[in-house]
Amino acid sequence: MKIIGITGGIGGGKSTILNFISSHYIAEIYYADEIARELELPGTIVYDRLVSIFGNDILENDFDHAIDKKKFAHAIYSDKESLDKANMIIHPAVENYLNEKMRAAVKQHETELFFVEAALLIENGYNDIVDEMWYIYADDETRIKRLMEDRGYTRKKAISIMESQLSDKDFRDNSDVIIDNSGKLEDALEQVKARLEGFTWVE
Repeated sequence: MKIIGITGGIGGGKSTILNFISSHYIAEIYYADEIARELELPGTIVYDRLVSIFGNDILENDFDHAIDKKKFAHAIYSDKESLDKANMIIHPAVENYLNEKMRAAVKQHETELFFVEAALLIENGYNDIVDEMWYIYADDETRIKRLMEDRGYTRKKAISIMESQLSDKDFRDNSDVIIDNSGKLEDALEQVKARLEGFTWVE
């Protein structure tokens, strides 16, 4: 089983590439953001630790008292210390979750490819976990156009988010494989198929 990290800036098309892979290869695919949201649900250790630090102000005013995404974001992005505290709770929990899934996949001998997706894989040290790190690249103007059309972002918002992430050079310097998704999707998918040649193709 090969473990592959998928990273890249917003608007690069990571999810599109992974949707193709999930349809045509014997693969398990995990999105770090989705895992984090699951681990933050009421009744979990992560939830309890976050509430103990940031208080009830980050909770929704409903029956379950779940963590409110917007309130939580406001609390942790207000200063670097708060963000660091949250990351010290969330990221190790996500990593432990993924390690358990990896061990189970190896033991069952049914999965050929194990993918982990997140924009922050490099920053969070996943190079030490994965066999290969893939950078899904698209040029800035293509990404801005996608974000404006697909998500309704303003050009200013798209640029602001992009500037908060790693630079193209940082992604390239820390990745083993670069998939260029700037042009036609078919061209990017051909790059993926070439890289995964030898693994089982599923129609």
